[in-house]
Amino acid sequence: MNRLAIYCGSATPPDPRYVELAREVGSDLARRGIGVVYGGGRLGLMGALAQGALAEGGEVIGVIPHAMVEREFANHDCTQLITVDTMHERKARFTDLADGFVTLPGGIGTMDELFEALSWAQIGYHEMPVGLLNAFGFYDGLIQFVNQMGDTGFIRATHREILQVADSLPELLDKLASYVPNTPIYRMSVDQL
Repeated sequence: MNRLAIYCGSATPPDPRYVELAREVGSDLARRGIGVVYGGGRLGLMGALAQGALAEGGEVIGVIPHAMVEREFANHDCTQLITVDTMHERKARFTDLADGFVTLPGGIGTMDELFEALSWAQIGYHEMPVGLLNAFGFYDGLIQFVNQMGDTGFIRATHREILQVADSLPELLDKLASYVPNTPIYRMSVDQL
């Protein structure tokens, strides 16, 4: 894996562990020679992720909609900052630029990105691994819900392994590296999304 798209919150929670986690993930990826593709923001976990990677000399590609740049949320310290017109285009660029996905703690936007990456794997738009870093048990409830969707038949058996989950980044990276792509429902191209 040369680059990973990292999904995480732009908020700064009161608990400092989350910001420190994002900074450590950025640093660790840079030390491993893995580039970061992320939302291009300078605030919250996103900003900490970029700071961590840049401090270690890592590649950081930010992808941000014009509207957010204009409101001064953009991180101009990125190795490369790509501006796009829409949120949909942003997520498509993440997919084009990365070799896999890792989701850190975040909110609604982070969940949107995670579930779109999972959905796109199901329909064959990409064959990349999708990882969930369950630091501090943050995603315990979500993991239970995803398992419930599978147990009741809303997720096909062949797709239950698309989401790779681990409590630590090294474990998650090992899982992503050994991921075997699923059999998609059908294959869709970018113009069909």
